[in-house]
Amino acid sequence: MTVTRSPARSRAATAAADRPVREVSAEAARRFFVTRHLLAAPRSQQAGLDGVRAVFRRLGSIQFDPLGVAGRNHDLVLHARVRDYDPAWTEDLLYGLDGRRELFEAYNKGLSLLPASELPWFRHTWDRHAAIYENGVFVRHAEAVDHVMGRIRAEGPLSTLDFERRPHVTWAWGPTSEIRAVMEALAESGVLGLARRDGNRRYYDLIERLFPAELLAHRPTVREQVKHRLLSRYRGHGLLGASGQAELFLATGPARPDPAQPDRPSRTEMHEQLVADGDLVGVMVEGVRRPRYVLASELSMLDEAVEATAKSRPPASPPAVTFLAPLDQFVWDRPFLRSLFDFDYVWEVYVPEAKRRWGYYVLPILFGDRLVGRLEPRIDRVSRTVRVLGAWWETGFDPRSTEGFVDAMRVALASYLRFGGATRVVWASALARERRLFGTMRGAAFKE
Repeated sequence: MTVTRSPARSRAATAAADRPVREVSAEAARRFFVTRHLLAAPRSQQAGLDGVRAVFRRLGSIQFDPLGVAGRNHDLVLHARVRDYDPAWTEDLLYGLDGRRELFEAYNKGLSLLPASELPWFRHTWDRHAAIYENGVFVRHAEAVDHVMGRIRAEGPLSTLDFERRPHVTWAWGPTSEIRAVMEALAESGVLGLARRDGNRRYYDLIERLFPAELLAHRPTVREQVKHRLLSRYRGHGLLGASGQAELFLATGPARPDPAQPDRPSRTEMHEQLVADGDLVGVMVEGVRRPRYVLASELSMLDEAVEATAKSRPPASPPAVTFLAPLDQFVWDRPFLRSLFDFDYVWEVYVPEAKRRWGYYVLPILFGDRLVGRLEPRIDRVSRTVRVLGAWWETGFDPRSTEGFVDAMRVALASYLRFGGATRVVWASALARERRLFGTMRGAAFKE
């Protein structure tokens, strides 16, 4: 089948091409990028629920990952930005512990937490899964579906442990119990929703019990949903290109028109429309190939960074240290990190140990607007200890001789200890220099 370009798309492409592209120095881009990620002054957002809300307003969504050896990903993202961050604040917003449910889980690049107001823009994904499962899982396992739905209607939130053992079935990641497969399919179809977690165990309830009827009734068109979700990636990153690693654009539509989905605009078409409409503004960043795109609402922030660096004005806050989560939006685009920050980042949690360059769960170290190293911490909640298994510094960076770094690192470590409920740092034997520089924090009172 031949797919022709529609006149509307051609006009959008022409209008997008006619939009001027700004040129930005690498220094200005770094200052803007750190500022818009709320990291120019780490841990500066107000402590409490309002600080968590502020981060979600800026980034739109935060990826969830259950691994907690150094803190769960979403908690690390928020700890980097919210003063004295407590994971209970996010659980309050996610599970409605005081009667309101302001966050929900959905796939947005990866499994993510999003403001509940975003829910209507993810209906298309639920509807697509429902269409698939209605002719598959829900037919083959109809008895199990009826059993799960009947019990949840009658009893409220349940997990797989609340059901009798059943034979395993083939599922996305391998064989799993029939009940788990059915519950996940119902959740992916928007029939059930996440009521709460107990560790990594999920409890599901009817979606209509979790969110207001008017929110569930709002159904934007498919085109509106695709536009919103594509824009959400630019909102999350801040300087994303028109294309890149496939994972950056998961679930934002095919790159080109798909005859099998005639109602679903291509990502290329929608990107051109966003540029033509002025929602995205193209910039050429010194040292970075191909244009990047900034939200129109953040242009004033970019202009401030350009003016400040052109006039050699120092940042408003002295450089501070923060540890970045492995799935933080800041590190989403790895080629971009190499080009702008000269930092090669790979999350090696799924890399065989013998092939790792650094470590299993390593956090990039940000100092001001520079990525200067990596830290591999482990939180031992039983002994209330943070064990640092590895520390790696970028070529040319000397933590001892860099003005302000040692004190800033101590402050960041003290904050991380409070976050992990720990009282001391234990450095691996190979890190004697780091132990001398930064100490064990026992009894330390380093504050922001």
